[in-house]
Formats: sequence, structure tokens, C-alpha cells
Amino acid sequence: MTASLSIIWALTLKELRIESRNRDVAVAIVMFASLVIAIFAIAIEPNARTALETGPGVLWAAITFAGVVGMTRATSHELENDAVGALMLAPVSRDLVFIGKSLGSFVFLTIAMLIVFVVFTFMFNLSIFRAEILLVALLAAIGFASVGTLFSSLIFRVRAREVLLPMLFLPTVAPLLFSAIRVTSVSVAGDTWSASLPWIQLAVVYDVVFVTASALLFGYVLDD
Repeated sequence: MTASLSIIWALTLKELRIESRNRDVAVAIVMFASLVIAIFAIAIEPNARTALETGPGVLWAAITFAGVVGMTRATSHELENDAVGALMLAPVSRDLVFIGKSLGSFVFLTIAMLIVFVVFTFMFNLSIFRAEILLVALLAAIGFASVGTLFSSLIFRVRAREVLLPMLFLPTVAPLLFSAIRVTSVSVAGDTWSASLPWIQLAVVYDVVFVTASALLFGYVLDD
């Protein structure tokens, strides 16, 4: 158990060090999401009513598409440096590799989400730093990181990966994205926790199913 945790920690630190040196993925996520939010804010000119109606959808659409951009950039780094090939040669369980890579993606995606939340709050004048929204954002980051790690490894050698990745990723995370939008909508509208609870439960179930499935399939993806 201790040896497995040490391997996971080492792999996670490896992912964090790579991104801390390049900063491409985090910058791509934050900049793309901020631009999308700014464009919609200019187009909609949100007031108290329109911000409540359109804001949650704009926020999560921006985060989702920015996440795809970030994953595409991270995949390019791995292809250029043949990092996946090196991991395949290492005497390490594929499950531990998956957990380490997913944790690295999760950390940077969470940090990027918090920054995007600040930008959104400023642009749409909506307070989204609420417990239920932060909880569903955490669940969304877990799901995005896990599914993104699987699909990025699946298509990292495909020439059209920039096109194929969104086609695979977006339909797969649609239930999680819808849950995040609904929780954000009912929360900013002033509803109680009970209104958000079914959608949070859906996000939890999604994470349990897809994190498990991604971990099981990751080994086969690397071997192929």
C-alpha cells in the first residue's frame, strides 16, 4: 500500500512539475474560458434577469470547452516528448499511472476553475462561491480529469486528435455538465440545498461509474 501511494505521489508530482514549467495547459484553460465568458458578457449585456438565465450555461460551457483545449495541449506535450512510451516501459501498474495522471490533471483543472469563477463573478455579477456550486465543481473536475486522461491517452497518436478529442469527450461528460449547470442555476436563484441534491447525487454516481471504467480501460488503451 505504501509503495503504491509513493508511486502515485511520484507520478502526480511529475505531472505537476511538467505543467509548472510549461504552464501551457493552465494558461490555455484560463485564457480560453475567460475569453468565452467575456464574449458572452458583451453579447448578452447581462442584467439581473439575463445573468440568472444564461450565466450558469455560459460558465460551464466555457469551462468545458477550455478543458478540451487544455487536454489537447497536454496531449501534444506527451507526444512530443514520448512520455507515454516511457511510462509503458516503466515497471508500474497501469492503474497507478492512471491515478497519478488524473490527479495531476485534477489539480490544475481545479485551480483553473477557481480563477474562471472569479472572472465569471466579475463579468456577470453573480455570486457563485457557494458550497453546493463548489462541491459540484469538485465533482466535475474529478470526472473531467478521469475521462480526459482516458481519451487523451486513447487518441494521442492520432493526427486528427484536436477534432476527435472533443467528439469523444463532450458527449461523455454531458450528464456531468448538465448536473453542474442545474446546481449552479438553482443555487444562484436562491433555492435550498434540497433543490441541488438530486443533481449532486447524479454527479457523484457519474464519477463513481466513469472513474472506475476509465481506470479499468486505461491499461488496455496503453497496451494497444
